[in-house]
Amino acid sequence: MLFSICTYGQTMERNVQNRPYTDLRPMHFGIVVGMNFQDMKFQNIGPQTLTLKDGSQMASNVVCDQSNWDPGFNVGVLMETRINEYFAFRLAPQLYFGTRNLTFHNLTRSEAEGHDVEEKQSMKTVYIGANLDIIFASKRFNNHRPYMMAGIAPMINLSSKSNDYIQMKKSDVFAEVGIGCDFYLPFFKLRPELKFMMGLTNCFNSKHINDMNNADQMPYAASVHNAKSKMFVLSFYFE
Repeated sequence: MLFSICTYGQTMERNVQNRPYTDLRPMHFGIVVGMNFQDMKFQNIGPQTLTLKDGSQMASNVVCDQSNWDPGFNVGVLMETRINEYFAFRLAPQLYFGTRNLTFHNLTRSEAEGHDVEEKQSMKTVYIGANLDIIFASKRFNNHRPYMMAGIAPMINLSSKSNDYIQMKKSDVFAEVGIGCDFYLPFFKLRPELKFMMGLTNCFNSKHINDMNNADQMPYAASVHNAKSKMFVLSFYFE
């Protein structure tokens, strides 16, 4: 896509450039707003025998997955440093708000109609983190400049409830890749960007089950042994 944009741009006539020296600054600042869709990939344990706190045992076979995506939003600030004509480094502290809707299928219990018992959990998440990115951009043509980016984003999860079936750990690290394009407007530079973020660590809090006193909730809390977070993020940078 970037190659096609650049090739098409070469056939266009040159226009008057807005803010022609903005990319020559060694450092500049801005704000970012956007929307995100948060997902989670689970590794379920499958059939197992649980030992309850009173010493009794129970058979369990619960499958957990994310049933649907709800849009969230993100907001933050940025600081970008020019490395050379093509490369730049960006630091963008942000807040990510979102919801993950989880569904638990209890395969060992059935309802009156014969269907497996289902339990649901709405997992609200608030991440605060610092995105550390390297940007590789093409040469500017007229008032646009496509680019690719990659980086990492250490995150802290600020939200959790003690009565949730599943809890996430307080920290995670994401790898991120994406594409975008700079649009040079008369008074500022607008940068739409689409990126994919993938958690690099197991974010499932396996210790949460030790704090649960309700035996009916334990099969759901013990159904997972590994979880990886994912996010699709559409952001708009104003610089």
